[in-house]
Amino acid sequence: MLKQVLISTAGFLFATAVSLSPAMAGGEAEVLHWWTSGGEAAALKVLKDDFAGNGGTWKDMPVAGGGGDAAMQTLKARVVAGDPPTAAQIKGPSIQEWDDEGVVGPPYHVDAVAKAQNWDSLLSAQVANHMKCDGFTKYCAAPVNIHRIDWFWANKKVLDAHGLTMPTSWDEFNAAASKLQAAGIIPLAHGSQPWQDATVFEAVALGVGGNEFYQKAIVELNMDALSGATMVKVFDQMRTLQGFTDEGAPGRDWNVATGMVMEGKAAFQIMGDWAKGEFTNAGLKPGIDYYCLPTPSDHGYLYNVDSFIFYSMDGKSKIEGQKLLGSLMMGKNFQKVFNLYKGSIPARLDVPMDEFDMCAKGSAADLNYSAMTGGLQPSFAHGMALRLAQKGAIQDVVTEHFNSNMSSHEATRRLAQAVKASL
Repeated sequence: MLKQVLISTAGFLFATAVSLSPAMAGGEAEVLHWWTSGGEAAALKVLKDDFAGNGGTWKDMPVAGGGGDAAMQTLKARVVAGDPPTAAQIKGPSIQEWDDEGVVGPPYHVDAVAKAQNWDSLLSAQVANHMKCDGFTKYCAAPVNIHRIDWFWANKKVLDAHGLTMPTSWDEFNAAASKLQAAGIIPLAHGSQPWQDATVFEAVALGVGGNEFYQKAIVELNMDALSGATMVKVFDQMRTLQGFTDEGAPGRDWNVATGMVMEGKAAFQIMGDWAKGEFTNAGLKPGIDYYCLPTPSDHGYLYNVDSFIFYSMDGKSKIEGQKLLGSLMMGKNFQKVFNLYKGSIPARLDVPMDEFDMCAKGSAADLNYSAMTGGLQPSFAHGMALRLAQKGAIQDVVTEHFNSNMSSHEATRRLAQAVKASL
């Protein structure tokens, strides 16, 4: 797994936005994605408008379902049928998995754009390598952002009314949640879908186990770490969190859970910073209407890079559409405006953070610190750490435990067993 240090690139700034050559203008693109919530749709509209403004014809292919599991099933069916979309939202090792299937290249059309715009100088080494195929030598995908996964979102009025501050340890959270529950407030807004359960689990694993434990257990799939006493403690905390959810949690969409926090029906949500896009879309402000703080850990940082892969295409119009999309996605202004809507931070290193809010500025600072101290870790729940078989093995056990009375010891045993069988 890639663990190169995320470094900043000093002294390299584009004085103006990247201009598109006539050869790259226009084209058509069918784009498969799972951005269907209010904040996500507003962010995606920035790209759609940019594409149309440069003469492109956009065909939208949304597949609802946060986390992208449904979208990946649709994508697989399209590729197997020999009819892949022009571009598809995808993440992490799945990019290289598709290249291994021989459906991405050669030729890698977007690599020419990457070389012309010098993407290697605009991205961290870690993010850049996630985007490369052909033995990590050629760009076949473009990143649009960096999301942090391990966040607490909280309703400020609810916490203030009960004399609570944002928790900095899991014990503090448990105590605050118990107090809220006793007062008739839902402590934790959650949608118990497999990917949401996995999102909470990896934040707990990072916080309870620590950075080294997460690296060994979730990234390296070390059997001792997967089956040991620390993993039992992780499942213990998951069971505690399950007790702080409400009866409507099973099957609830993530943005509905975010809405519960915005409306004061619930106090907290554990979710990636796309949740901030929902707050922003509703006109709410951090520090005034809601709180944002990373879930407790030793300066850990779980990251996810939203990106789009470009499959092998026939036809000049589709190829030009891919090149235009790649160029626009990596445009400096687009990365700023898009991420202001999305709640994330730019993948490009040279985008100023002046216009971003306190949550985003904190995220950017934490990312750089975590990269230097060993806390920067890829999210397994969001497709950055593992291939699909191993991701699915962990996720299945996690969600079965969370939605049943399975003991922590039994969950730990099954987790190690499932991962071993998936290898």
